[in-house]
Amino acid sequence: MKALLSVYDKTGIVEFAKALQELNVEILSTGGTAKLLKENKIKVTGVSDYTGFPEIMNGRVKTLHPKIHGGILAVRDNKEHIEKAKEHNIDLIDIVVVNLYPFEETVSKDCTFEEALEQIDIGGPTMLRSAAKNFEDVVVVSNPEKYNEVIEALKKKDVPRELRLSLAKEVFNHTAHYDTVISTYIEGKGKKRFPKHLEIAFEKVQDMRYGENPHQFASFYREAIMNEPCVSNAKQLHGKQLSYNNIIDINDALELVKDFDEPTAAIIKHTNPCGVASAETIEKAYKLAHAADPMSAFGCIVALNRDCTMGVAEIVSKLFIEVVICPKFDKDALELLMKKKNVRLLETGELHQTKKGYDMRKVVGGILVQTRNTAKLDPKELKVVTKKNPTDKELNDMLFAWKVNKHVKSNSIVFAKDQVAVGVGAGQMSRVDSSIIAARKAGDNAKGAVMSSDAFFPFRDGVDEAVKAGVTAIIQPGGSIRDQEVIDAANEHGIAMVFSGVRLFKH
Repeated sequence: MKALLSVYDKTGIVEFAKALQELNVEILSTGGTAKLLKENKIKVTGVSDYTGFPEIMNGRVKTLHPKIHGGILAVRDNKEHIEKAKEHNIDLIDIVVVNLYPFEETVSKDCTFEEALEQIDIGGPTMLRSAAKNFEDVVVVSNPEKYNEVIEALKKKDVPRELRLSLAKEVFNHTAHYDTVISTYIEGKGKKRFPKHLEIAFEKVQDMRYGENPHQFASFYREAIMNEPCVSNAKQLHGKQLSYNNIIDINDALELVKDFDEPTAAIIKHTNPCGVASAETIEKAYKLAHAADPMSAFGCIVALNRDCTMGVAEIVSKLFIEVVICPKFDKDALELLMKKKNVRLLETGELHQTKKGYDMRKVVGGILVQTRNTAKLDPKELKVVTKKNPTDKELNDMLFAWKVNKHVKSNSIVFAKDQVAVGVGAGQMSRVDSSIIAARKAGDNAKGAVMSSDAFFPFRDGVDEAVKAGVTAIIQPGGSIRDQEVIDAANEHGIAMVFSGVRLFKH
């Protein structure tokens, strides 16, 4: 038997090659792999010595040769194939062990376009695909974790077809992922926002216990190229396995606090914020956020855009909270929270936000793709449409409410006062219902609060309900055929209203 070994990831390759040598398998190898094997006293024939053709172009061309691919692709029970192999002095290659240049790892860090291109493996995927296509006759291994299983089968002088097919499937899955990562990266360098064919690579993080409900199966996959801190690459430090619903809520909570420069805490239940606050310290922000709606905060997700301090941990430790996610946990805070058996603790590293990537929504038979909602407001571009101008305090609270509103399911209304979301009305079929719910949640805190609406008011009733609760200023996109009716209502009530010109629908 003859084996071809050419790997970038050399984990376990020496031990694997020694086991092959003990089984009297001849070994062909290339470059760094051959050098390593020789250093470990393993008999190796260099690919160039076998083909009679040197490695050229800085190693770009070394295995792309008929003596290599003929030996891999020859069908053993095809008489013509075997005769041609003999005619051209091609040895049959029975085992192919290859893994690829680390393109994904390279582009996940800062690198130039030229550096990325150099990490596109050509010979490796070609050999893998050749061997996988001919899996009936060739054992192909792309994953070091399978070395022991293959050796055990070879010792029995019988590699079952089931194992050969399984290894081949793994190869095609691996090369498809590899090509998709490359395609995604290259596409991202172009000017076209949405390509004709959208290929996005994901890798499995874990299987879930179940999906949204116990009768549904689910898994969690991570996008291959993702440099931004997010739920997908956060590090879990403590607690039981995250659930499907946890991950959705954590994502929404973390993306909300990323929108704020000031110390900000967000409390999420069922994808909607029930408490958000900004303050001079993260401890104060968390206290204010929790106090906004403590009943809804039971069993919530907490996101912080600052490190979790002992002050925050002392409050959290006394409450039923599912998850805390933040850039980092102070040592004493982590020690205290880890005494709670079930709370999940996730670290992201320093937060930042990019405009790259897509938001995607699966529908039956298709997928909707859009750019991420990273919109920001310039206070200078807001249009005051009422006789009364907002005060500086009202303006700051409106900008705060607008940011929160961006993360609330439509139809959505947010009441805010002193940089705290004191009332949230989410996901209603009627905008006035959202106003009523926000007012009820806010209670007495609605007096002197401002209101943000994710879209225009189709009627004045939402404004009337807000003023009845005590709201003194409103921010909304504008754009309704009844805008004047709504503006007139605000003027009647003697409150300020500004148009943002930016709709915040979130379905």
